[in-house]
Amino acid sequence: MSPCFSFQKIDHFCQALLIASGVPETEAKIVASILVDTSLEGIDTHGISRLPVYLKCLLSGRINPAPSIQNTINGAVASVDGDNGLGQLVAYRAMEIAIELSQKYGIGFVTVRNSNHFGAASTYCKMAAEEQMIGQVFTNSPSGIPPWGGKAPYFGTNPIAYGFPNGNQPVVIDMSSSTVARGNIILAAKEERDIPEGWAIDKEGKPTTNAKAALEGAVLPIGGAKGYALALAVEVFSGIISGSAYGSHVGWINDDAVEPANIGHSFLTIDISRFMPIEEFTQRMKDMIREIKETPKADGISEIRIPGERRQIIAEKRRRDGIPISDGLLSELNKFAKKFKISML
Repeated sequence: MSPCFSFQKIDHFCQALLIASGVPETEAKIVASILVDTSLEGIDTHGISRLPVYLKCLLSGRINPAPSIQNTINGAVASVDGDNGLGQLVAYRAMEIAIELSQKYGIGFVTVRNSNHFGAASTYCKMAAEEQMIGQVFTNSPSGIPPWGGKAPYFGTNPIAYGFPNGNQPVVIDMSSSTVARGNIILAAKEERDIPEGWAIDKEGKPTTNAKAALEGAVLPIGGAKGYALALAVEVFSGIISGSAYGSHVGWINDDAVEPANIGHSFLTIDISRFMPIEEFTQRMKDMIREIKETPKADGISEIRIPGERRQIIAEKRRRDGIPISDGLLSELNKFAKKFKISML
């Protein structure tokens, strides 16, 4: 069983590692809090498990530890240049701009270029929901999905995420346009586990349950041709319109290349109060959720859950009991701590 650590201790540890890697203290706090919040919700593939590769890229110069993030605002839209900074930091700043635009215009749309992997898209949707706004977040990613009918990857797993205010429990939808997020396969390969059938194909285009073979091949789109179409749409929203890399041109920070990944994102926010009082919207949301949960259940189903509800349950448990860290990840993180001469976990 993996050892567990309090989220506060992990947060301080992540901050220390980032600061030792050249990230300014204020920015390190933002990035660490996002990584820990993601792991708190049980999204282990996109939380602190990603920190070792970020640290490696910061130390090698592939990611800029102290970027000068620039933005150009034109009415209710803005374009952001992340200066090759950590994706979590760049995305956080971009969502802040989108929220400010919505406060002024009722709607805000922000595109981002020259960024990196930003973790879980749900993080930034929650930022919008906390401001009583609807949030939509798209990002492209390194090639992982083949176009429908192809056997070589072209599109990333390109997630689609939405956040809707609902009192103190926002409804958050976050899903990749692939059958599974590539991070699940990366983690399975690290832990030398097989993956389920139907997740991926190998480099020859044949179905595989071997995680390493899947990483050399491609992840399958969700819903067949429909998932491929969604991945294409996300690519336009995050890669094409932002001026970032797109498709097979997006870099992958897990390899030994030195060029920036140049990942693109987009953030859309909508001020609900421009349509109706937020109290009315919240009541309508609660009424819909109640009706969904009262729907007759299929055999063997004890509860109908709302998107994001399972993550909230996991977060409550992990705040109480701690966040589990696998032995392999703990070893990786402590190697960096030893290198930087800071206290290990």
